[in-house]
Amino acid sequence: MFTPGQLTLQYLPLLPGEVAYDLALAYEVRRDAHGETVVHFDMSGEIAGKRFQETFELPRDLAYNFASNATRIAIKHGLPHSAVHPVRSHRQYDLMFADLRQKLNAQPGEPIRLQYL
Repeated sequence: MFTPGQLTLQYLPLLPGEVAYDLALAYEVRRDAHGETVVHFDMSGEIAGKRFQETFELPRDLAYNFASNATRIAIKHGLPHSAVHPVRSHRQYDLMFADLRQKLNAQPGEPIRLQYL
């Protein structure tokens, strides 16, 4: 479920061997110590009955790569690789991308800083 500033994904196992999860990814645009725009992410939840919480920040140019960071965190905390769904299967991600674009005032075709590649 998506609301501006937060994405929540939940899954209850249907088959033996599947893993339950309840994940929340909250985000806000901030300025870092150098005055650069960053997106601060706070990821928390429960995977297979174990609670976790982690934060990370991405520079404005890389904010749209949040799913890669969030996936690594979820796997680190017990989400099996086989349970990771492609981004295209979650309409909520599309809504989150649109919200990030609006919050960052990003325009299609904007160049990114090569230092981030």
